[in-house]
Amino acid sequence: MAKSKPRVKLPKKAGKGDVITIKTIISHKMESGQRKDKKGNKIPRRIINKFTCKLDGEQIFGCDLEPAISANPYFQFNAKVEKTGEFEFIWEDDNGDKYSKKQKIKVS
Repeated sequence: MAKSKPRVKLPKKAGKGDVITIKTIISHKMESGQRKDKKGNKIPRRIINKFTCKLDGEQIFGCDLEPAISANPYFQFNAKVEKTGEFEFIWEDDNGDKYSKKQKIKVS
């Protein structure tokens, strides 16, 4: 399987109390569990089933995903920032693999 690649877009700077928009996407080869291989065996399901966003270790957004999720899941959400910190974004799949990306924001 190709390596999954998470990408995140958020401002590098913001004012105290600003509401920022965060955009995330992960390239991930999704498998629904409904298809069969050339020998007729079911290909096991492998989807991103959980997404979490933390700011300085505290979860500020999260969701569980179901099989109807598209390949390369995209999320856009807002967050209010009060202080300089580090965001951490974590995607988990059915195999228990975790993919993460961190990005700092400076608040003045």
